[in-house]
Amino acid sequence: MVMGVSKGFEKRLQLVGVGYRANVEGKDLVLSLGFSHPVRMAIPANLKVKVEENTRIVVSGFDKCSIGEFAASIRRWRPPEPYKGKGVRYANEIIKLKEGKAGKKK
Repeated sequence: MVMGVSKGFEKRLQLVGVGYRANVEGKDLVLSLGFSHPVRMAIPANLKVKVEENTRIVVSGFDKCSIGEFAASIRRWRPPEPYKGKGVRYANEIIKLKEGKAGKKK
């Protein structure tokens, strides 16, 4: 708790995939995740969201629980899929990729 008040906490997310983008419009986070419509999420009042290079999202604030909850709600829209690794992932997350159908025919 003392660390949160003095330094703050942050979670970093990364968008992996062709056409996956994010930007901040006012108090909303707008995500383009391959759906027919952009996903708009209201940013909670106690958090700060910053978008770097259209594909990196930084969620920061003083409450570790609400940061993790908001980052998980972003990730829930497109969790990383196991074959190509596309989706929304945490920056330090390691995805085990599967080989697919062609991998067994050797």
